[in-house]
Amino acid sequence: MVRREKKGFLILKEATDFLNHVMEDKPLISYFLPLLLIAWLVERWLLPFSYWVPLAFAVWVTTQYGNFQRQLLVEDLNKRWKQVTLYKSPITPLEQCEWLNKLLMEVWPNFISLKLSKRFSSIVEKRLKHRKPRIIESIELLEFSLGSRPPSLGLHGTQWSTSGDQRILSMGFEWDTNNVNILLLAKVAKPLLGTARIVINSLHIKGDLCLTPILDGQAVLYSFESPPEVRIGIAFGSGGSQTLPATELPGVSSWLNKLFSDTLVKTMVEPRRRCYSLPVVDLRKTAVGGKLSVTVVSAGNLVKGNLKNSSSGRQQNVLRNSSLNGYGDEYMQTFVEVELGELTRRTGARSGSNPKWEANYNMVLHEDNGIIKFHLYEWVPNNVKHDYITSCEIKVKYAADDSTTFWAVGPGSGVLAKRAESVGQEVDMVLPFEGINSGQLTVKLVLREWTFSDGSRSLNNPSYLISQQSIDGPSNTLQTGRKLKITIIEGRDLIRKDNFGKCDPYIKLQYGKALYRTRTILHDSNPVWNQMFEFDEIGGGEYLKIKCYCQDMFSDDMIGSARVNLEGLLEDSVKDIWVPLEKANTGELKLQIEAVKTDAYDGSRNANGGSGCGLIELSLIEARDLVAADFRGTSDPYVRVQYGNIKKRTKVIYKTLSPQWNQTLEFPDDGSPLLLFVKDHNSVLPTSSIGQCTVEYLRLPPNQMADKWIPLQGVTKGEIHIQITRKVPELPKKSCLNSTMPSLSKAQQISGQMRQMLTKFQTVVEDGDLDGMSLALSEMQRCEDVQEEYMMQLETEETLLINKISELGQEIYKSSPRSKKNHDN
Repeated sequence: MVRREKKGFLILKEATDFLNHVMEDKPLISYFLPLLLIAWLVERWLLPFSYWVPLAFAVWVTTQYGNFQRQLLVEDLNKRWKQVTLYKSPITPLEQCEWLNKLLMEVWPNFISLKLSKRFSSIVEKRLKHRKPRIIESIELLEFSLGSRPPSLGLHGTQWSTSGDQRILSMGFEWDTNNVNILLLAKVAKPLLGTARIVINSLHIKGDLCLTPILDGQAVLYSFESPPEVRIGIAFGSGGSQTLPATELPGVSSWLNKLFSDTLVKTMVEPRRRCYSLPVVDLRKTAVGGKLSVTVVSAGNLVKGNLKNSSSGRQQNVLRNSSLNGYGDEYMQTFVEVELGELTRRTGARSGSNPKWEANYNMVLHEDNGIIKFHLYEWVPNNVKHDYITSCEIKVKYAADDSTTFWAVGPGSGVLAKRAESVGQEVDMVLPFEGINSGQLTVKLVLREWTFSDGSRSLNNPSYLISQQSIDGPSNTLQTGRKLKITIIEGRDLIRKDNFGKCDPYIKLQYGKALYRTRTILHDSNPVWNQMFEFDEIGGGEYLKIKCYCQDMFSDDMIGSARVNLEGLLEDSVKDIWVPLEKANTGELKLQIEAVKTDAYDGSRNANGGSGCGLIELSLIEARDLVAADFRGTSDPYVRVQYGNIKKRTKVIYKTLSPQWNQTLEFPDDGSPLLLFVKDHNSVLPTSSIGQCTVEYLRLPPNQMADKWIPLQGVTKGEIHIQITRKVPELPKKSCLNSTMPSLSKAQQISGQMRQMLTKFQTVVEDGDLDGMSLALSEMQRCEDVQEEYMMQLETEETLLINKISELGQEIYKSSPRSKKNHDN
């Protein structure tokens, strides 16, 4: 009923506008209409005219209405033309760029090509893995080189222009090269089963490039004015690791072409722009992730219209500027969906043309940049799907001076750019919605933290960050052999996607090939697990993959997932983080992460009487909530213990899911893994497994009992209760030789710091960075002072040691029989 009234109102308004237009265009029509009315009355009641008069009038009205619609179209075109001509006027003539292309030719082979190849290879590899066709099971990037021929810039000239208060440099971009070398190794899925080499050997890109300096020259935005012309040459190799013949795989060539073209269109074709930072200071740190706080404040000028837009492949409601004086605002309810990668959050629904949400969400960046998208929806009551209206987006990127750049599309396809100089600084932005004439969104952004590859975090004082790194020693290398202890502490707001029934959550963790599972918490949307899992550290930027499920009778439903970057973790430091769930509208998990060096295990084992100097006393107390292995819903559980090559087992407890063994087993402490296998004993069927676990004991204090409940792996539920003690004899006193070990390790540490700073100083000298040279010299001076203090300390210790030896020699001499005999004589 409301929609019919609104439609009738719009028709009445359009008719009124048309009548006003006719009155303005034909001023004599006001006199002609009464005469026409009188003539019609005479024709109707007194003297009939011919029938051509109403027909002529209908033709005249139709002609006038067509002129009215044509005039509206002309006004719209003139408005757009004025926006192009008046607000984008050239300020420089066309200039050729032969000097720029010659310079680019000189520096491209040995500098720019190498840097761009290294940077783009990681981007290409990630996109290939995430967007591969079904025929390819996995794909690996073996080689990536952009060749020796650079692109050509400004062959038809360059030109500066202005758009409002912004200056834009326009130039042609043409890259046609046939010595590109990009080698891919693809593993083909069933039914082909094999490996194939894919080679990209040529590249052709042609378009018009726009460069826009922002933030007073601290960054440059670059994009293509329109989708460029793109062609890539693809060949299929043979030999080497190739197991399939060198024939073209169906669909692979078109997939690579489409992937390349879509990547350009979605990232750097107007109005979407990429950013290149030009910081004054380069701290030479690589950001691998960050934490961002996003607040959706409010929206303005949202007036519902009846236009449709199908640019995304589906019908979309589009807002437009209207003078309805707020008619129908109370019937429109909208909400915003915030999207960052696969992480999404939704605000509540608010009514009116100026809704206010004030909704705050914590988002996670998995790289040094990201795109935050804001999708506006109209909430439809009693409907699962809601009508998409429009969207806008903000891009964020880390700059090398420890600042953060935010930029977005502004009014009239302009640029909105802001810079946060330090972590914690709030940035306010008002974004226009795409594809509509009115409507904007107000948001607040706060960058909470940047995490770097060396394990450090962004601070408000960058100079302190560098000096602290140099004093603490090198920590930017991922050391193999370390252990990662990951504890799933708790979760909050874990809700099933269908919002039907209670939530029984559990977590699956995957890091490399290792896969673990927590126990299930029944009927709790804010569960507490406090379960610790241990992984061997993997290099190469491997993520910890987390999946949260809700246990169900038939099939478990996934609540959400998350990824955690474990790069650059510092040793023996505990990191507590809240991780928001991706592919879900709500939910967070609290994790505790610690990186422990493997030598620490060995050192604790040796110091506490390991290597055959003690005993491991294991008490198997009980178990609970075991899996039913028999048809009658019970089990006959026992435990098989494996310690190195030693195997022992407990007694069998029949027909129970909560057995009590109360048995104690002993093993010689040689540092072997301690594994527990819970089995079901059956005299008819083979012995079946109902769970297993690993007991961590290497870091236990000597002669102290540890009481643990350990969740069983490989099953959906079940825990085992144990008590473990490392019984070791009394520790001997440390010898003087052992006391010198810390000094030796400190000397090695100082030597390593000196080598690192010399390498850094050589790099700074090659780059010609004067500020970096002065900073490196001050760091070397500081390290030299530390070395001098250490040398003085060694000299003092050497003097004290010589004096102690001489005193000891005199005491030995006095206590000898010869000295006593001489003394008696």
